[in-house]
Amino acid sequence: MSTTHAVEGVVDAGATSLLRFATAGSVDDGKSTLVGRLLHDSKSVLADQLEAVERASLGRGQEAPDLALLTDGLRAEREQGITIDVAYRYFATPRRRFILADTPGHVQYTRNMVTGASTAELAVVLVDARNGVVEQTRRHAAVAALLRVPHVVLAVNKMDLVGYEESVFAAIAEEFTSYAASLGVQEITAIPISALAGDNVVTASATMDWYGGPTVLEHLETVPVVADPSDDPGRFPVQYVIRPQTAEHPDYRGYAGQIASGVLRVGDPVTVLPSGRTSTIEAIDALGQTVDVAWAPQSVTLRLADDLDISRGDLIAPTASAPSASQDIEATVCHVADRPLTVGHRVLLKHTTRTVKAIVKDIPSRLTLDDLSQHPAPGELAANDIGRIVVRTAEPLALDAYADSRRTGSFLLIDPADGTTLTAGMTGTAFAEAASDAAPAPEADDDGWDF
Repeated sequence: MSTTHAVEGVVDAGATSLLRFATAGSVDDGKSTLVGRLLHDSKSVLADQLEAVERASLGRGQEAPDLALLTDGLRAEREQGITIDVAYRYFATPRRRFILADTPGHVQYTRNMVTGASTAELAVVLVDARNGVVEQTRRHAAVAALLRVPHVVLAVNKMDLVGYEESVFAAIAEEFTSYAASLGVQEITAIPISALAGDNVVTASATMDWYGGPTVLEHLETVPVVADPSDDPGRFPVQYVIRPQTAEHPDYRGYAGQIASGVLRVGDPVTVLPSGRTSTIEAIDALGQTVDVAWAPQSVTLRLADDLDISRGDLIAPTASAPSASQDIEATVCHVADRPLTVGHRVLLKHTTRTVKAIVKDIPSRLTLDDLSQHPAPGELAANDIGRIVVRTAEPLALDAYADSRRTGSFLLIDPADGTTLTAGMTGTAFAEAASDAAPAPEADDDGWDF
């Protein structure tokens, strides 16, 4: 599958599109079996891997190979028959390349789903046809909506155990679609499957002739994922300053990094943030050549017309669409560490290539994913909690709204003592704003962290 970018002067005819997708579902919904079936039936499993699965299955007393073992890589997962960690798998078909993240279904591993779905362009949410939409199904739909995953697939599994009844599938699809749409999910595709039998996973089912839609793999191969980069504002986080200072290049000064979004062209007026200084793109170097235009996610080196003080962590953006810089950040976050996040917590905030000191000034609310209600002034966020926080940074940061850019609208909070990731944040993302009854934040001690 070739791709053509709708950018003047840019044609990328040899590229094969890549789809990143995540799977999620409640315990025993057959999620790992679906992934195993997808890999097996698409001929993406090596012979020795299949032999190992067959041996392990025989050791359990199973006559047929348990395809779920293809993704349950941890010993605890194999012994308990559950998914604990996020299992990443790469496979490809003649039409597309895939990176899938098989995420856990347990409530206590919600943070793992956030990790797996944070870069996904599609989420497959499994539902057991016998149980229908349950609490964990709604939780996974809510997380997908919070993370702005563009495409959601509802895979109604174990249709063989309900007699392949169309009415069962239709009722589940209607309930889930209505709920997900209320969260703001734009595109929902419902597919009836039996992962164990292989119905509608890679090949069409002979027992569900009432269903005329695509199989799971057909949908994965054809869902549109290549967007026109010119639709997004240009964002270039500086990763490295290149100054060789050699006899051949005595005055060379370039700013290297990966374009986070949008398109950059020679001659574009640009603003450097957070300083606010302006210049013009004089040249763009890519793969040892000078080009006139570059687009996300290319890695390039920019040269500017003016000699400005620019360092790692600065953001270069077209002046006409440059974001504003601020030290006060309000965001929706998922707390991923076992240690709670509290008001007054001193952290490091990492945004693209920039890391600054920060203080948690307020935690206005915690989100109850069961009914999407806001619990005001919770005091702290525990592991797997999703809530609203207000952070004050030591230096201004140029963040976009997460709804506009998943790359430049997200950040991490890090423990300054040991470098542990504490919290994943999304600026401006929430289902509804809740009035905050939180007590005012305590004053920071005079130890260099009072901003």
